[in-house]
Amino acid sequence: MAVRAAVRHPERVTALVLTAAFARPSARMGVLVDDWLRHLRSDDPEAAARWMVLQAAGAPFLDRMTGAELAAVIDGTRTSVPPGAADQVELVGRVDIRADLERITVPTLVISTAVDAMVTPYHHRQLADGIPGARYAEIPSGHLPFVEAPDAWLELIGAFLDENATAR
Repeated sequence: MAVRAAVRHPERVTALVLTAAFARPSARMGVLVDDWLRHLRSDDPEAAARWMVLQAAGAPFLDRMTGAELAAVIDGTRTSVPPGAADQVELVGRVDIRADLERITVPTLVISTAVDAMVTPYHHRQLADGIPGARYAEIPSGHLPFVEAPDAWLELIGAFLDENATAR
C-alpha cells in the first residue's frame, strides 16, 4: 500500500520506509502462503497459532523465551487472528508491484529483517534494488521488528526521516 501511495500520490509522500516488505513472492514464499492458508482454514486454531509464531518471529527471539512465555505468545496469537486474515494472506500470494518500484521518486529506506523466515532478505534486497536510490539497512529480527528489536528499528526510521526532513 505504501508503494502504491508513493507512486500514485507523490505530492503527498515525502519519504518512504519499507520494513520486511517484498515486491513479489518467490516460489518458496508461495509455498509458505499456501501452508498459512491451510492453517488458517483448519479446525485447529492452536496449530495455526503455533505455525504463525514459528514463521513470524525470529528464531533467536523465540529461543530466548521460557516455555511459559512462548505458550503465552502462542495463546495471544491464537486469540488475535482477525476476521479476513485468510483474505489478506491470499493477497500476499498475488502481489506484484515490481513495475511500480522504478516510479518511486521519494527517498526510500528498505529495512531488511535479517532472520525473517516469512519475507526473507532476498525479497528485501529485490525491493531495494528496484527502487532508484533506495537505502538498504538490516536489523537482526524476524518479521516483527516492532516486537523483537523495537529500539533498533525506531532508530533506523528516526535517523532516516530526520535526515530527509533536513534535506527538504
